[in-house]
Amino acid sequence: MRALPPAAALAITLVAACAVNPATGEREFSLMSESQEIAIGRESDAQVRQEMGIYEDPDLQRYVSDIGMRLAALSERPNLPWQFTVVDVPAVNAFAIPGGFIYITRGILPFLANEAQLAGVLGHEIGHVTARHSAQQYSRAVGGTLGLAALGIFVPAARPFGQISEQALAVLFLKYGRDDELQADSLGARYAASGGWDPAGVPAFLSTLGRLDQAAGDRRGVPNWLSTHPEPLSRVDEVGPLVAELKTGSTDFSVDRAAFERQIDGLVFGDDPTQGVVRGSSFLHPELRFQLDFPNQWQVSNSPQQVLAKAPNADVFMLLELVQRPQGGDLRSVALGQMQMAGFRAVEGAATRVANFDAFLGRYQGAIEGLGEVDIRAAHVDYDGRVYLIAGIVPSSGFARADATFQTAIRSFRALSAREAEEIRPNLVDFYTVRNGDTWQSIAARSGGAITPEALAVMNEADPGSTPATGTRIKIVVGG
Repeated sequence: MRALPPAAALAITLVAACAVNPATGEREFSLMSESQEIAIGRESDAQVRQEMGIYEDPDLQRYVSDIGMRLAALSERPNLPWQFTVVDVPAVNAFAIPGGFIYITRGILPFLANEAQLAGVLGHEIGHVTARHSAQQYSRAVGGTLGLAALGIFVPAARPFGQISEQALAVLFLKYGRDDELQADSLGARYAASGGWDPAGVPAFLSTLGRLDQAAGDRRGVPNWLSTHPEPLSRVDEVGPLVAELKTGSTDFSVDRAAFERQIDGLVFGDDPTQGVVRGSSFLHPELRFQLDFPNQWQVSNSPQQVLAKAPNADVFMLLELVQRPQGGDLRSVALGQMQMAGFRAVEGAATRVANFDAFLGRYQGAIEGLGEVDIRAAHVDYDGRVYLIAGIVPSSGFARADATFQTAIRSFRALSAREAEEIRPNLVDFYTVRNGDTWQSIAARSGGAITPEALAVMNEADPGSTPATGTRIKIVVGG
């Protein structure tokens, strides 16, 4: 067979790389066929399930899946192998993988007010799939080095230590562009309205999540909705005219607050004790029986791979993670070998004791993308047959100021007694009727610090500066 001229071959390649967007009817560049979308979705789904975990509530899973499948059947791509899953993650988020795999965290559910808002969130994520936004992200990322650890992008400093995710999963945490977000908002509203839900659920949840971001201030953590779906408040007005159009002449749209509240009553809020819990600036693990106190006022984020902490308004970080210990390896060789593999050279180090446990305390230097040259104060602690890495990370110019803080936190590591471990319970979503004299501050205080007054107000679609109305039924968090 005679070879095609180079120009003709290039033209055929470009045509093959173009596809019709099912949601818009427009041709667009894509390196991924639908079969490839599905294959990548299935591969990534296994990784999401392993790294994030599935929330163990069959009734809730079925409820979310039923709503999602009804919406997907109304979309432009009803024949995809759609799957809707609540993942066991406290962050406020929802995301889509190419091929029709949609995930919603248990952390976002308490901040939705009703079934219509849930349908809006699911419809929005379906829109990202039907309009091939997630596939386009993956196409743009091919050949790149994303280097994001799943649930470990809280700080760049975590990346050299954590288990690096595959590219197919890391692409989930790339930020969508504004045009993609607006299109997904519109598609979500259309799908919801077609399914009989009030399309006003879309601007309503955008407003709530935008206020939540404002209330969080520097305490916000990632990955969350705001890290992957930008500018929700600015999009409320954009989707408003479409919602008004969809509601014209119709008054029988479903909201169904009662059905939704039944499903989230008793939902775990924040960390699950089986994965360890954050209480204030402390991390406690009842099953592994230890506690570590990070500096006061630092933001602490727990994930299956690492516990990460960040100083307010500063590039100063700490992390805690388990370290693989080679059979027969002494603590010094484990510490130096692990840090060397992570790309850091030892400057000093010596054996020591941390809470009566053998430890190796060292200082290391190297470079981290996004931070530049850094110094690390790291302790490898041998406790109960496991080795824990506790590390403080800071740009080298700030090490002298930060080292005492790092060492104080490192030396706070201690064992939990059986009684202390037994007393750690999960925080749960509950309901409460507001009494005369109640404030968001007084109600939140009963949770023992599990939720801030500002977040509690936003959870109930209220302004943080308002006063809850006497006699109204609100969502609360019952502290563990």
